[in-house]
Amino acid sequence: MTRPSRFPSQAMDSPDDTDDQDLPKSKSQRKREMTALQDLGAEIEALPKEKFKRVPLPEHVAEALLEARRISNHEGKRRQMQYVGKVMRSLDEAEVAAIRRVLDTFKGASRAETARLHLIERWRDRLLADDGAMTAFCTEHPDADVQALRTLVRNARREAQMQKPPRASREIFQMVKAVLDAAAGDTPTHDRSPDDDSED
Repeated sequence: MTRPSRFPSQAMDSPDDTDDQDLPKSKSQRKREMTALQDLGAEIEALPKEKFKRVPLPEHVAEALLEARRISNHEGKRRQMQYVGKVMRSLDEAEVAAIRRVLDTFKGASRAETARLHLIERWRDRLLADDGAMTAFCTEHPDADVQALRTLVRNARREAQMQKPPRASREIFQMVKAVLDAAAGDTPTHDRSPDDDSED
């Protein structure tokens, strides 16, 4: 006759086997999640109109955010954004993830635009500081109007010496921007930073 085991069967559930997901969320955890959703709602509310339209929002959330965008009174907007935070809590994880993906795309595009403007600024500054930069720029961008660019550089240097408003410098920025934009339309990988060139 088989003697009963003194140890509980491994097949039996142990109190330690409880799935953590079944445990109720702590008050602090719920508060953190609520704050994160409120912040997400505020980020969406602040978007430009065209970007706002591209965010995948359920109708009731979109309506709450549109109402917040229409309110100019500070206290009224504060109350509406509290309501936005409340309706945002109705979103499931997949909906929140989809929204965050779109916002991350916007941020990536913004970073690319910032980098492009910095590239234009570096070219302008180098053109003003280094005569050899003109050759480097026109070699890389043969369609650039060399004569007009040289004239603007001379004028910008003269303005700086006479402490006049930097009108020519701003025109150089716009000309460089137009040249780089045209090049990007043809060959997006063509443009390099002026810092990549070897010293003249």
